[in-house]
Amino acid sequence: MKNCSIIIPHCNNESILRRCLTSLMKHTSSKHEIIVIDNNSTDKSMEMVKEKFINVKIIKNEKNLGYAGGCNVGAVAAKNNFLIFLNNDTEVTPKWISPIVKELKKSKVSSVQPKIKNLSNQNLFDYAGASGGFIDIFCFPFCRGRIFNTVEKDYGQYDFSRDIFWASGTAFATKKNLFIKSGMFDSKFFAHMEEIDYQWRTQMMGYKVVVCTESVIYHEGAKTLSFQSSLKTYLNHRNSLIIFFTNHTFIMVLALFIPKIMLHFLSTLYDLLQLRIKHASSQIKAFFWILKNIKYIIKKRKSNNKLRIANYRLKGMFKTSIVVNYFIFRKRYFSNY
Repeated sequence: MKNCSIIIPHCNNESILRRCLTSLMKHTSSKHEIIVIDNNSTDKSMEMVKEKFINVKIIKNEKNLGYAGGCNVGAVAAKNNFLIFLNNDTEVTPKWISPIVKELKKSKVSSVQPKIKNLSNQNLFDYAGASGGFIDIFCFPFCRGRIFNTVEKDYGQYDFSRDIFWASGTAFATKKNLFIKSGMFDSKFFAHMEEIDYQWRTQMMGYKVVVCTESVIYHEGAKTLSFQSSLKTYLNHRNSLIIFFTNHTFIMVLALFIPKIMLHFLSTLYDLLQLRIKHASSQIKAFFWILKNIKYIIKKRKSNNKLRIANYRLKGMFKTSIVVNYFIFRKRYFSNY
């Protein structure tokens, strides 16, 4: 089996990092490299790593680069071509790594995600990734096992590996040479949906993304940004807009522009009606960020167009609105689609 470099971005919360590294030491061969990217923690996390996990490599950033920037630093420093990006609030399980590596060895596979389950309630899929990520035509993400806030129990109903649209940043493996060639994570994203952006680009290049359900990890979730955080709302909506405007073809953007903006402001109105004023404000700020950064959008589109192979066709995307199907037609489970 090829050796991997496991990259863990981290900023504060010593206890969850200790738990993550303890599970890695228990269930991962020492031949794999483990790198903790310290995004300028102010607690004793790094002192704990130096004392308890002497074989773990630490790279300290002078400021918080977020998930995207932190992982980029780790990828460049990694000594192995197979990379695994892993959240610090995860626990791995026995024999978790070998099935992923087996899939990643395939020449046309860019990324591989394990099945991700909830750490607190292990009968449930995890919100962030579940059993593989998908996206609708308006760039709203959902998962096999989780659509919006409906998280399914795991009955083994999705226990088969298959092609997916995106692999969760919670835990996924990719190839360093491809990661760098594609442009790595877009550091402007900071956190949330940078993995979708990356994996869409690799599909433009002719590769595919898969979920490998033989491998299982557990994820606590929302330990860096709470689900109630207005910053999380801002990043999710802004980054969805970035992906929409930069990854779709120009014709698709023109065709979908009006309904995309309508959906964005309907979501804003929903937050207002729920008296989630900060969240509504965050969605408005996300829209105006796009307007203020048109040059960046154009530059990113040009960069993506250079990656797109001649015979590229958009595959694996839900061709209508997951929002309409979920909220209007009440299709709450992946099996409904």
